[in-house]
Amino acid sequence: QLVESGGGLVQAGGSLRLSCAASGRTFSVYGMGWFRQAPEKEREFVAAVSWRGGITQYTDSVKGRFTISRDNAKNTVYLQMNSLKPEDTAVYYCAARLDGQAGTRINDYASWGQGTQVTVSS
Repeated sequence: QLVESGGGLVQAGGSLRLSCAASGRTFSVYGMGWFRQAPEKEREFVAAVSWRGGITQYTDSVKGRFTISRDNAKNTVYLQMNSLKPEDTAVYYCAARLDGQAGTRINDYASWGQGTQVTVSS
């Protein structure tokens, strides 16, 4: 089970840190990803981290602004979001994949959280 937190309303240029807490003892072997879905748009990849944290991937629009990290001792993955823009407004979901990789494809992720709303005002 994955539970996201940390969303909210922030002004453009501000920061938020999302957290995703996972239950179970096998979190450390999962690849973890963050995805987002804006109104009337398809869910899209944002960032991913491999099981040890050594490999990360980002979609181009967030490179240099967002940072994904994980703490396997706490069964938690984070998404630090800086310099937020109105176009970052979406519901953000964390997801887990069993192969431990930092992949970008939605269909490779087996478990999903319920999502947390991020709203960036201009």
